[in-house]
Amino acid sequence: MSKVLPAGRTILASTIAKLYSEEIVQQVARLSFKPKIVGFLANNDPAGKMYANWTSKTCQDLGFNYELKELDREDLETELIKANNNDDVNGIMVYFPVFGDKQDQYLQQLISMDKDVEGLNFLYYKNLYHNVRFIDEAQTKKSILPCTPLAVVKILEYLGVYNKILRYGNRLYGKKIMVVNRSEIVGRPLAALLANDGATVYSVDINNIQQFTRGDDLSDHKHKVIELPGQDINELIPNCDVIITGVPSPNYKFPSELVKFGTTIINFSSEKNFNDDIKLKAGLYVPSIGKVTIAMLLRNLLRLLENKNKN
Repeated sequence: MSKVLPAGRTILASTIAKLYSEEIVQQVARLSFKPKIVGFLANNDPAGKMYANWTSKTCQDLGFNYELKELDREDLETELIKANNNDDVNGIMVYFPVFGDKQDQYLQQLISMDKDVEGLNFLYYKNLYHNVRFIDEAQTKKSILPCTPLAVVKILEYLGVYNKILRYGNRLYGKKIMVVNRSEIVGRPLAALLANDGATVYSVDINNIQQFTRGDDLSDHKHKVIELPGQDINELIPNCDVIITGVPSPNYKFPSELVKFGTTIINFSSEKNFNDDIKLKAGLYVPSIGKVTIAMLLRNLLRLLENKNKN
């Protein structure tokens, strides 16, 4: 699905998302009902509301039902339990952060794994970190990947960063990738996915830099993580083939002057992490990924339905 693209291009998420829309429509057409997703918005984050609006429109266009429930965060636990027990609801998503602490992790695990379209369930995360692709011993039910990290992977495949000549699971071999975000929802699982595919990943957050690489056990490609104490990010930036940012602050700007010419740049934050001069350095630049994330969310829902039918 990747294409050979000339250097210096800005690629819109909508262009990439279209590649999956036809596949999704065809799968929905084979169902005898319209799958329903319920989104819960329990914060005042305008980015969450914007994402909800995109999700609603995409669902409508591709044959899904979508319902947004805006509520007080103290009521979220009760409403999630109701949605878990409602047979008319096929998928559940929450616009995090809600409390911004460990209570959010509890809420993530409260969602039924059979309806977890965002792939945040503990089992799904465990499989991701251990590079396990199925949730059953017979290997008939595929595991669900978190939709935003999965969207970044699909974008990298589209941009040709994955080398199809190499064997599956090794197609990022030799690539150096920086991920500026280490959240449990996006940054850390993304670093693990990329390392499992053979990349050297520099995972950057406000406290330190960690290096993710594939482990020594090549039978399962499970990644390993080491701290890089005292490492200066400015020394790493010029060596990176890919830079991916997700800093949720309007005040943060990545130092474009340190980026080498031809670097692939992806921003998954709702904020603009790069000044416009990045277009003079980047070979390929994807300024936002929201529409690809929504496409992956809908693919996850279809996979959940497929897994349920195999029970």
